[in-house]
Amino acid sequence: MSTTLFRTFQPNQFSLLGTSLLRRRRSNNFSVRSCGSQTTTTHEAKQSSPTRVAPKNHKSNKLDEILRDYEAVIGIETHVQLSTLTKAFCSCSNNYGSYPNISICPVCMGLPGALPVLNSKVVEFGVRLGLALNCDLSLKSKFDRKQYFYPDLPKGYQISQFDIPIASGGYVDLDIPLEFGGGHRRFGITRVHMEEDAGKLLHSDTGDYSQVDLNRAGVPLLEIVSEPDMRSGIEAAEYACEMQRIARYLGVSNGNMQEGSLRCDVNISIRPIGQAEFGTKVEIKNLNAFSAISRAIDFEISRQALLYNQGKADEIVTETRLWEEGAQKTVTMRKKEGLADYRYFPEPDLPEVILTKEYVDSIRASLPELPEAKRRRYEAMGLGMQDVLFLANDVSVAEYFDAVIGKGAEVKLAANWIMSDIAAYLKNEKLSINDIKLTPHELAELIAAIKDGTISGKIGKEILFELLAKGGTVKGMIKAKDLVQITDPVEIEKMVIQVVSENPKQLEQYRSGKTKLQGYFAGQVMKMSKGKANPGLLNKILLEKLNAKD
Repeated sequence: MSTTLFRTFQPNQFSLLGTSLLRRRRSNNFSVRSCGSQTTTTHEAKQSSPTRVAPKNHKSNKLDEILRDYEAVIGIETHVQLSTLTKAFCSCSNNYGSYPNISICPVCMGLPGALPVLNSKVVEFGVRLGLALNCDLSLKSKFDRKQYFYPDLPKGYQISQFDIPIASGGYVDLDIPLEFGGGHRRFGITRVHMEEDAGKLLHSDTGDYSQVDLNRAGVPLLEIVSEPDMRSGIEAAEYACEMQRIARYLGVSNGNMQEGSLRCDVNISIRPIGQAEFGTKVEIKNLNAFSAISRAIDFEISRQALLYNQGKADEIVTETRLWEEGAQKTVTMRKKEGLADYRYFPEPDLPEVILTKEYVDSIRASLPELPEAKRRRYEAMGLGMQDVLFLANDVSVAEYFDAVIGKGAEVKLAANWIMSDIAAYLKNEKLSINDIKLTPHELAELIAAIKDGTISGKIGKEILFELLAKGGTVKGMIKAKDLVQITDPVEIEKMVIQVVSENPKQLEQYRSGKTKLQGYFAGQVMKMSKGKANPGLLNKILLEKLNAKD
């Protein structure tokens, strides 16, 4: 749900044109801020790293000192924008990046007499996500009207779910990366409910006016509300990462924060160690990256602890604060509304949502292997936690890895190739693993060719990048370029003898104790063989010749 702040609003200056304009006088201290917008510039679908939270620095030591006296209590509301073809309650297309105000109709514009019709895909995605989060499903749920007024909400209310959400009482398991202490965590899920998104405010560079784009109005959302089980910024950021992973694995959303497809609002309070009741809860919005979640929470813990220590705990009030990335601090946005302010009541224009056991069972049977199950399977294969987290982080990388080992490649070797050379290539070329020409079958063939001695590891790396960029077959490339490894001891011995005889000075230095010159001789033989000499056999024969008495 996108929220906005009004300090001075003049209704007669609002008009709906090609793009609606919300104007103000220069002298007014008026601001409208979209708190759900995501502004990250990197395409997260193409990132390989499983860890998106900022590494610890000297500030963490201060935080550790604070947390000796206080405990943070953190919960997150995650808004997942669904990848449906049409909006939640009308047939307008759900396309990100369209020209403003072209995907709109009387229903999503909130015109009088227009009636909503529920998109069945929204219910399906809600059930999928509820099952993935180990929730209990409500076989009979309903929609409610949540009343509030902002210029990007044309109806003056949002269709949401209040007291009977589609799913509740679940949990999610995840692993904390080793660089942040490691360990397994389980966080409770309070509820998952269906709702529609608001429009979007586009602020002018000068701040004189804001344009209203209603393309996003009515786009379907699933809101995931966690239990207040997190105790640090790291845990909260990793929880948010896991929500993104699950949404992508299920195919219900692309989860791209920079598009607003995944938006997080953090609720945080602190309490003295040993105190049972919670402290005063503060909500933080405008978190546009996973690292920002961690930093904002760390700042807010420090801010609240400072007020406690100064005897000003009463200055911690229930409010919504914004995270300012440039200043690296939270600032007051507005006082937090209570449930009474929203005046919830059942949506009169929509019937109840009734699920049958057969419908739920069919969706349960179609669920893919989820991130947690995949991590445990990879761990059972003998992979270390760093490998496990990397491979399971991106569903496309995990599918590629599974396909490679499905072709018979050794698990650890396949993981190493994907995590090192292939990952480096993807990063340099700014590609996703779906963009490369090297098929899983050919990577398995390459690994096998190196393992059985057909080609050396060095040659394998050389042809890898050509296969990544242009495609082709390993066997075809080996044959076309005459890359088969030389394994004949007689042939290698001839080259060794020639190199040693042509370098008498280096031979004398080697036999005088400069044994590091072995690498020089090996390099010369490799050069002569065009990199095709078997390294193990080469070094064995070379040592024999270098250490011979004659």
